[in-house]
Amino acid sequence: MKSFTIGLTQFAAGEFVASNLDLAERQVREAAGAGANVICLQEMVSTLYFCRTEDPAHFSLAESIPGATTDRFASIAKELGIVLVLPLFEKRATGLYHNTAAVIDADGTFLGKYRKMHIPEDPGFHEKFYFTPGDLGYRAWDTAFGKIGVLICWDQWYPEAARLTAMQGANVIFYPTAIGWLPEEKPTLGAAQHTAWETVQRGHAVANGCYIAAANRIGTEGETEFWGQSFVANPYGEVVGRAPENEEAILTAEIDLEKLEEFRRIWPFFRDRRIDSYGQIGERWIDDAP
Repeated sequence: MKSFTIGLTQFAAGEFVASNLDLAERQVREAAGAGANVICLQEMVSTLYFCRTEDPAHFSLAESIPGATTDRFASIAKELGIVLVLPLFEKRATGLYHNTAAVIDADGTFLGKYRKMHIPEDPGFHEKFYFTPGDLGYRAWDTAFGKIGVLICWDQWYPEAARLTAMQGANVIFYPTAIGWLPEEKPTLGAAQHTAWETVQRGHAVANGCYIAAANRIGTEGETEFWGQSFVANPYGEVVGRAPENEEAILTAEIDLEKLEEFRRIWPFFRDRRIDSYGQIGERWIDDAP
């Protein structure tokens, strides 16, 4: 296969899980109808972004993966012949929860899951209260249409995560996301924050010679205004598709595997990596330079 089409969805979540999942299904069907072969939904697609506050009642929103929701969307994937990246709030055990994305192949097979590795703590983003850091490592999956990797939101700022995912052969790295502005910051820092978010991911695309695709949510929840603008960047870091800032949207883009191969031949970053010199990358900080 020389190419395939990916789809990203973005919408404003509501209070009720059932309604959010119905909307997610509608968007998946719309994206498939537009030709998407591999579709990624936004972070924690079934719920509001409840991490704005610390409330133990929200743990009741978590579910098993695989479970009822993955079964539902596996049936949809099989019916439509598509691959799905389905981000959910995972209950692993009583008192143990993860921010997780399930990967479902085009025949409905549950291929596995990725658990968010980097967990942020910031005003309006109290994720450390809810999520245990992932322990499944970085993954890439062979699917019916191509090899894909998945990272989640805060993971998108870390070049190590993108590198280790790309080194397993991922042609596309998906980043289901929930990121937005706080009202006191938007007037002075809003444009800069969005630029940083998009730029760092475009840099991962270049450094790893792959496509990256970020699916963000929209709408205002509490004080947080999610900025949407889901996008796809090619291996040159060029944005080849971008959704609006504050509108429900389906975004599709072609993944050209021949162009990816051509890029990696011209820019052989993997060949020229000095793997013998990177030992200190595992340190928290280098206090005393040699």
